[in-house]
Amino acid sequence: MSFLVDTTYRTEAVEIMDDFSIDGVMLHDALDKLAIINKLLGGNGVTLDGLKILLKNHSKDIPITIVDLGCGGGDILRSIAAFGEKEGYNFQLIGVDANKNATDYAETLSKDYENIRFVHVDVFSDEFKAIHYDVVITTLFLHHFKETQVLQLLKHLLKTATIGVVVNDLQRHRLAYYLFKLITIPITNKMIIEDGLTSVLRGFKRKELVALSKQLNIRYQLKWKWAFRYQWVLWSSKVMS
Repeated sequence: MSFLVDTTYRTEAVEIMDDFSIDGVMLHDALDKLAIINKLLGGNGVTLDGLKILLKNHSKDIPITIVDLGCGGGDILRSIAAFGEKEGYNFQLIGVDANKNATDYAETLSKDYENIRFVHVDVFSDEFKAIHYDVVITTLFLHHFKETQVLQLLKHLLKTATIGVVVNDLQRHRLAYYLFKLITIPITNKMIIEDGLTSVLRGFKRKELVALSKQLNIRYQLKWKWAFRYQWVLWSSKVMS
């Protein structure tokens, strides 16, 4: 009998952060610490590198609208804004989150960025479907949904986006689970610890992402990145040759 965590199948356990009414100190502390953890483990870099792949042959003279799904505190959008300014891109950045308390906090943290705005909306709503964009980024977001929902959402995103989608999400692996346990030893925020471990167990195996890619029938690139991440870049059919 094994006492190690079982990662054979994706868990259907619910995360604390899935309660969109969460507000206050716990939420702000969780968003701040998750931003730090994500940065230390290279998470932001995985998303930004994926964006660079999509924009490799794109003109810098044309405005580009980028939507970040599950934007949380908006830290990745601020990194993208800095990258865009440095490289001469004309980015219009939109952060989307179903938790209004998160988007309100993100607005406060991003008040010095004129090209970033935040929208409180459910990604499966008609309101979201009315938003137009060129690129979509999702960082540690898709694992919150079941495979059928992931497929439904990606079909819409790839139909709407003019360039493509960058997915940065977790590999479901025992080592990832116990690594997260180790790095969160000094952290007291219950939401970070419990949600982080659940997130790993809701993550993906390579074969699952490959299977989804085949169902989407789209050009894609899938790479493993440290720490236990998958960088999944999908091109819109509008730019396929």
